[in-house]
Amino acid sequence: MAAPARQALRGRSLSIAYRLTISLTLVLTLAVAATIYAAYGYGRQAANEAFDRLLQGAALQIAERIFVIEGEVRVDIPVSAFELLSLAKDERVFYRVAQPDGTTLTGYEDFPLPKADTIPEAGHTYEVEFRGERVRALAMLRRLAERAVSGDIHIIVAHTTDSREQLARSMATQAVAVIAGAGLAILILALIAMRYAMRPLERIQTAILERDPLDLSPFSMHAPDEVSALVAAINRFMGRLDRRVRAMQDYVADSAHQIRTSITALRAHSELALDEDDPQRLKTLHRRIRSRAIGLNRLTDQLLSHALVTHRADTAPLEPLDLRRIAVDAEREFGQLAGGRKSRIRLDLPEEPVMVRGDAFSLREAVKNLLNNALAHGKPPVGVAVSGAAGRAQIVVSDHGEGVVASDPAEIGRRFAINPNKPESAGLGLAIVREVAEFHHGRIALEGGDGMFSISLVLPLADEAGDRK
Repeated sequence: MAAPARQALRGRSLSIAYRLTISLTLVLTLAVAATIYAAYGYGRQAANEAFDRLLQGAALQIAERIFVIEGEVRVDIPVSAFELLSLAKDERVFYRVAQPDGTTLTGYEDFPLPKADTIPEAGHTYEVEFRGERVRALAMLRRLAERAVSGDIHIIVAHTTDSREQLARSMATQAVAVIAGAGLAILILALIAMRYAMRPLERIQTAILERDPLDLSPFSMHAPDEVSALVAAINRFMGRLDRRVRAMQDYVADSAHQIRTSITALRAHSELALDEDDPQRLKTLHRRIRSRAIGLNRLTDQLLSHALVTHRADTAPLEPLDLRRIAVDAEREFGQLAGGRKSRIRLDLPEEPVMVRGDAFSLREAVKNLLNNALAHGKPPVGVAVSGAAGRAQIVVSDHGEGVVASDPAEIGRRFAINPNKPESAGLGLAIVREVAEFHHGRIALEGGDGMFSISLVLPLADEAGDRK
């Protein structure tokens, strides 16, 4: 586990500037490579056009010196044709003049003729291997329509391609030098611009490093739109963290106060019991000690339950759940802990599933706390009912007691806000239910009258078919 973690950290340690530098370098490298390929192709094309004109000019001059004398085809190759071909320095020159029947009048007899079926008037160029060298040739036709001789005379002039290659490489090299210089300048300017653009991030980093660890107030700084979104996200996170820290501090302070109060009362009753000789008063003190011990045990259990629910609110994913199954599982788990009180709980479940999106553990803890409150502070019979309609699902725990009395309905579900005047009460049951409701985007609903009281956990009803997709 440690090695992959270190590798992940090393992967994340690459800075944005370094990654952008690599990306820009790769892009420019690809651009230069494409430019080299394109420049070489263009240079080769331009060189071929230039040298092909020399071949074309020489072929035209030779074609003009082809005659038919006394029924025979004769050719007088002018010196100017060779002078024209000699403009391609250091190149070997080849030529061939062939009659319509393929007989060579002059030149290299083994030089291959073109394989083209038709040759345009301006000539046809082709490349072949001749005597171990790569040769580019131009074929041109001279049509004869004499009484003794008629047909096409093939005029072939060619030379090697070294000068063409040198010209193409020279043009490509010059183009590459220009592109490489421009690319390097672009890369440098891009890095400078990137450095300037990333200054707001450096200011955020400096502000975070210089801030006191206990200061969770939002940042207030002017930044570009892209960076302002990051600042807003950091401020939202710090706001959530500040609320969580404050809630945890209040929770720890309230819990410590409640635990100290219970322990102090338990100690005071035990000290009184040590000095008491009257059996009746001693029995009364024992009952008080027992009640305080039960309350302290319940407080400890609910503190652990509240901590688990709080943790899962930040980590547990919401999954499709049938609220009927939650009610059955919660009633069974509570019955295993409550012993004989299980028989006093009635279940009222619909035949159709009531689907919600939630965390099964948190919902079961909320229902168990509602059942505990109903049995501890209400009157039997206690019932659990599940229903769903109009986009809302609810699980209702009811009893025949007087219910919760609070001066302000907003106080319902606050930690230790409602005191039932019983030492067995921990004062966290409804707080757990309220936090579970908020975690599931729901609420708590209270209803009383006609000798009954009920508390409902109301949740958004999920689309079962949509959840299964």
